Amino acid sequence: MKSVIKFLKNVLLVIELAIYIAYVHLEKVLFVGIIALDQYTKAQVENTMFPGETIPIIQDIFHITYVQNPGAAFGIFPYQQNIFIGLGSLMLIFAAIYYSRLKKINPIIKYGGICAAAGALGNMIDRIRTGIVIDLFDMRIFNFPVFNVADIAIVIGMFSLMYVVIFKSEDAENFKEVRQLE
Repeated sequence: MKSVIKFLKNVLLVIELAIYIAYVHLEKVLFVGIIALDQYTKAQVENTMFPGETIPIIQDIFHITYVQNPGAAFGIFPYQQNIFIGLGSLMLIFAAIYYSRLKKINPIIKYGGICAAAGALGNMIDRIRTGIVIDLFDMRIFNFPVFNVADIAIVIGMFSLMYVVIFKSEDAENFKEVRQLE
């Protein structure tokens, strides 16, 4: 019985430590988590499916479809990897330089920026590694282009920033001031 209690105490300590790390380092956990989930899902599709293969999850509504995207969103500007890698690098440099200032303004901007930067890095890893981006989520009910976890993070990040600029005028003014600094 004592060994069971000791085991449960150790489990609780591990859980407490995980919660503490997640709370204290939430931004890092979110950034790394998005990239890890993105790369994991892409690797699973790449290692278990053939390009063009589709697996219905909910017939005619949601499928997992292996698409090799050589371009940007919706396949525009195909085979322009150097441009995409350059733009992604600039975005990550901008995020690194201004992050300490942006995170003081509004949590929506902070976490939106983290999502956008992580998504950009997730897709940039694919472009550097293979020259294409793996897309897999196929929402057929909306006839929407196939997308991936990084794309979701980028969209969340951009919508977060747009929300603050449109609906939070005081925070939007602070955001403009940060952009004008130095």
